[in-house]
Amino acid sequence: MTILKTESITVKYGASSPTLKFPDLTVNKNDKILLLGDSGCGKTSFLSVIAGLLQPTSGKVFVQDCDIYKLGVRERDHLRGKTFGFVFQTLHLLPSLTIAQNILLAADMAGVMPPADRLKNLLSSLGLSDKAHHKPSELSQGQQQRAALARAIFNFPAMVIADEPTSSLDDKNANIVMDLLEQQAKESGSALLVATHDHRIKARFDHVIDLTSVSQKEVA
Repeated sequence: MTILKTESITVKYGASSPTLKFPDLTVNKNDKILLLGDSGCGKTSFLSVIAGLLQPTSGKVFVQDCDIYKLGVRERDHLRGKTFGFVFQTLHLLPSLTIAQNILLAADMAGVMPPADRLKNLLSSLGLSDKAHHKPSELSQGQQQRAALARAIFNFPAMVIADEPTSSLDDKNANIVMDLLEQQAKESGSALLVATHDHRIKARFDHVIDLTSVSQKEVA
């Protein structure tokens, strides 16, 4: 099953800015794909286009055969919430909410509610059973990372998108985060798309796209 397909994507931010050209990308169920590239090559721009957050200058994005930039903003937001789970380098856990509330809020905003035992089972699998009613400040950094991962996969998304999940971590913690990402994506039946400049995790992926070499930058 094809989850995502992009065609001839370009992004240009202003008249004097370079045009970023991105390779066509197809993501199928259970794929593990790495977008590798140096800072400034456009990784975050490409992810933003894929996720329906940044309309490309040209090209198309199909999510489960739907051309997402032909949808209205509300429809696009709803499709994004149902289809994607996001893991960011900055965790974006709301400090005034408990871990359970952070996770449930994301599901509610997406208009999706998994089975009643999903939260309990997920927190248990991530070693957070006793942290559901704690606020982020009461958790260690590693526990916060696991909570953010739980939020991303709570809805059983078709695809998990991670932006620089390991770049600020030492080797041990980078491996822990990647093990969790891979395990939870597999258990949720999700494809995994990671964008990073961290070459340490390259060998973990079935498909590696080097955006530094394939993304062409031309001044219009």
